[in-house]
Amino acid sequence: MGFSTVQCNEFVEVLASKAPVPGGGGASALVGAVGTALGNMVGSLTVGKKKYADVEEEMWELKGKADALQKELLTLIERDAEVFEPLSKAYGMPRATEEEKAEKARVMEIVLKDACSVPMEIMEKCCEALDLIVEFAAKGSALAISDAGVGAVFCKAALQGASLNVYINTKSMADREYAQELNQKADAMLVKYTKLADEVFESVLGRLK
Repeated sequence: MGFSTVQCNEFVEVLASKAPVPGGGGASALVGAVGTALGNMVGSLTVGKKKYADVEEEMWELKGKADALQKELLTLIERDAEVFEPLSKAYGMPRATEEEKAEKARVMEIVLKDACSVPMEIMEKCCEALDLIVEFAAKGSALAISDAGVGAVFCKAALQGASLNVYINTKSMADREYAQELNQKADAMLVKYTKLADEVFESVLGRLK
């Protein structure tokens, strides 16, 4: 199933079921794509307006970057499902003998790294999206400022959601040095970009109230 192309009600129904995918990672990618699109919408409502002629070129550039990020995040919904399946199977591998234990450990280390790679990428894309939303919020049409705020909130949620999918996998890794490296990268993104998202939200809220 192409989870990025099914109808919204179908995605939500499968998400609510006991099906292994989509899960929190795929949902985070979708929310990130929606958040990015909300920022992009601010740009769409800004270009072509005489009042914002001085930022027209910059808005088109920002929109181009947002277009690409939206597509990448939607692709990551599918990728998250693809990397989870081998991990799910690996957890079910037998471990009655020493040989089976060793083989399970070998396979687990491979699939855990793969399973971490996608939520890490979702986090990175959400950070890039938040950088764009900062600009959309500051320079875009005042009539759409609330949408920039919503976009920032969504991308923050997607960032935090994806981080949990990183941490649950690094927790199980035998290679603790590699796990710690990934954790530190995720930590750094959370510290910087949750703060940035909060700043955008507070700025928008201040302009609306």
